[in-house]
Amino acid sequence: MRRTRAVGMVLAVLATSSCAGWGGSVGGGGPDSINVLMVNNQQMVDLQRLTADNFTRETGITVNFTVLPENDVRDKISQEFSSQAGQYDVATLSNFEIPIYARSGWIAPMDEFIANDPGFDQGDILAPMVTSLSGDDGQVYGQPFYGESSFLMYRRDVLEQAGLVMPEKPTWQEVAEIAARVDGIQPGMAGICLRGQPGWGQVFAPLTTVVNTFGGTWFTSAWEAQVNAPEFEEAVQFYVDLVREHGETGAPQAGFTECLNNLIQGNVAMWYDATSAAGSLEAADSPVRGMIGYAPAPVVETDSAGWLYAWSWGIQAASERKDAAWQFVSWASGKEYEQLVGEQIGWSSVPAGKRASTYENPQYLAEAGAFAEQTRAAIESADPRNPGVQPRPAIGIQFVGIPEFPDLGTQVSQQISSAIAGQVSVPDALDRGQQLADDVAERYRSRESGS
Repeated sequence: MRRTRAVGMVLAVLATSSCAGWGGSVGGGGPDSINVLMVNNQQMVDLQRLTADNFTRETGITVNFTVLPENDVRDKISQEFSSQAGQYDVATLSNFEIPIYARSGWIAPMDEFIANDPGFDQGDILAPMVTSLSGDDGQVYGQPFYGESSFLMYRRDVLEQAGLVMPEKPTWQEVAEIAARVDGIQPGMAGICLRGQPGWGQVFAPLTTVVNTFGGTWFTSAWEAQVNAPEFEEAVQFYVDLVREHGETGAPQAGFTECLNNLIQGNVAMWYDATSAAGSLEAADSPVRGMIGYAPAPVVETDSAGWLYAWSWGIQAASERKDAAWQFVSWASGKEYEQLVGEQIGWSSVPAGKRASTYENPQYLAEAGAFAEQTRAAIESADPRNPGVQPRPAIGIQFVGIPEFPDLGTQVSQQISSAIAGQVSVPDALDRGQQLADDVAERYRSRESGS
């Protein structure tokens, strides 16, 4: 997951930060006014700028935004929605939180709104996004604002210099061989960049996809922890060895931003990470624009391995202005909004990754043609309910969709980063992780047994 979208997702109810952010306090109420609690990502800020002159002018509904940095907004959303105070009508939630919030009764189902709003065109939303934003009851509880998967980015010219061709559907073993061949081919250039920074949304975003395709899983469907199982260990050992032998300088502290900078600056030949990175690589001022190839997420035992992530809109169950809230969600996640952004801000700023029609729009393709089809293919091949070789107890590809996972994943990730730094062996790191995972699993086994 992209660093600005995924660092430190915390579902525990915490005291809200004293930082007021850009949004300040909540505005007034009334049937023609809604309150939206939102993360301060750039595309969300674009939305804020466009709302009054477009949405409000068309509908008469005033939108009062509270815009906060990611960690702060997650804490505030958790506090607000768990208490069902009803102060905010709409909030930005990811596909990690939405099924959990739906299960808790904190957000409202959207099926009735969708049925009464054919212009929204729910059928245009990419199927994996719909799956990941639905509840256990099959109803839709969130609408994506933008989405991403993951793929392999590589310097075509560097591989050509080495006499290599990237396979159309590479395996991790083939990627490791290529990394070894191109490591040092140019002064200061490493073979590959892989995240090593601690955090469940940092190193474990890509690493869990590697675990999945190597045949591993965090938990079996019967809630048996598998963190030190042979398949999990093989995947982690492969990842640690690859980044230690042919990876970037400072790998234990490298996250999304560091790897992006490394590829742009010519310090690495390949990078496996979020599809959203391509926009920066192909930006007008990027020194590697037009030099990057894009291949599917590498695989071993599975047919695909890319992750799935989306910043999305949820409507608080306690909201007394759900109709107005839906009108905002419908607009912000709609086709017309993408067209508005393309025309007024630029097609490179369109919040893509959620609708099939985006990838058929010639104006968008003129800007994003280098990576658009590969991004769509990555998202469409993602299967959040069956990402590996065995049944899972909870939805999720690069995460396990349970409230305990952020803390669990982050604690285990600290051990993995230490292994990348050479301070602990992979088996020892995973033995410690197994104890933590089994503590979580025991709670679920106890609940299911009724004890």
